[in-house]
Amino acid sequence: MDKPHLSVTKQAVMGLAALSIFLWVVLFVPAWTLNYWQAWIFWFIFVFCILIISVYFLQKDLTLIAGRLKVGATAEQDRIQRLTQVVISVFFILLLLVPSLDHRFQWSTVPLTLSLVGDAFVALGLLIIFLVFKENTYTSVLVEVKEGQKVISTGPYSKVRHPMYSGALLMLLFIPLALGSYWGLLAFPPILATIAVRSIAEEKFLAKDLQGYSEYREKVRYRLVPYVW
Repeated sequence: MDKPHLSVTKQAVMGLAALSIFLWVVLFVPAWTLNYWQAWIFWFIFVFCILIISVYFLQKDLTLIAGRLKVGATAEQDRIQRLTQVVISVFFILLLLVPSLDHRFQWSTVPLTLSLVGDAFVALGLLIIFLVFKENTYTSVLVEVKEGQKVISTGPYSKVRHPMYSGALLMLLFIPLALGSYWGLLAFPPILATIAVRSIAEEKFLAKDLQGYSEYREKVRYRLVPYVW
């Protein structure tokens, strides 16, 4: 393994470990109990899926992994995109924190079947994200155009212009239900609105800086949800 590969692999492993610990803390500390089976199932599914995706692309597409390691609002060039990253991060934490508190104080009760359906849709959302990564090596956390980047119009990109956001929104919508909470759903609309704003701003940037993107927008009509928007 060469030095660049080793460096990216090390960063990816440390990032996954940090994410796993962060999720565990946010899920179980506010709940003040380990007797929270919904959180255990969600945590294992989420971490396992991210692990599989990471291992696959560390072998198949190191460039994509390197691009995904650029995290944080400060890395964004545009003020609007920096703001959207902050808002999404805050409400993502609330998407986990509120269900944890809900479990502790028993604010709502989600049937077992619906909670498991939530887990299935979380996994489906992550599968969509995996397919997007597989189709587009230029996928990045940041809104940017890389050297040699081309417009991708195949696979998930033939259905909507921002399939990664679509997969993420599907996953995020069902996280509170997977965690056994109805109140947690209140954190989803702000994320949806923020991603909508981010996608519009991103398209303006790409239309200006990525050759062929304007034509692609005319070809694929929908941004996030086929036949809706």
